[in-house]
Amino acid sequence: MNKQPQQDRSRATRARLLEAAIASLAEIGYQGSTVAVVAERAGVSRGAAQHHFPTREDLFAAALEHVTTVRAQDVRRELAGLSERPDVEHVVDVVFATFTGQLFRAALALWVAAASEPALRARIVPLEARIGREIHQLVVTLLGVDEQRPGVRETVQATLDLARGLGLANLLTDDGARRGRIAAQWSRLLAASLGGA
Repeated sequence: MNKQPQQDRSRATRARLLEAAIASLAEIGYQGSTVAVVAERAGVSRGAAQHHFPTREDLFAAALEHVTTVRAQDVRRELAGLSERPDVEHVVDVVFATFTGQLFRAALALWVAAASEPALRARIVPLEARIGREIHQLVVTLLGVDEQRPGVRETVQATLDLARGLGLANLLTDDGARRGRIAAQWSRLLAASLGGA
């Protein structure tokens, strides 16, 4: 029976911790998501968790970065499978879906905690700025628009801000039907605004 190499085991442990951290944040929030809670969810010892992530801030910043990267890869892979460039409505649906679900809930828990915890804020603010730029650029690429045209950058950002706001509204009650109508209307407005871009 072959033993899995130490490096592979270490990567697998790290991945389990990151996924458990996101799930814990989404379900019980930052205050309840201690390193011990995350380690237990991941099926590893607290010592193993702290070996990979010496501080709680390290763990949650890495978790947010990891899951955001995975989500961006999933979106690229999903849209790469299309036979032609996605239409505006498809892109809006993808963007709106990004701001619902477990990842968004976890990110929101970190944002709220970072507002009052300076050590976490110092880690999350630059990370969120980078993630925001990456998501913005992904949407620009998916839409196939030129940000040098007046108003295009702001219109793309408005799409992200609208999606984020609808994601917030969705936290307490699932209002998918209303969100769907807004997405359809925004798609029409966005297509008209970016027409010829």
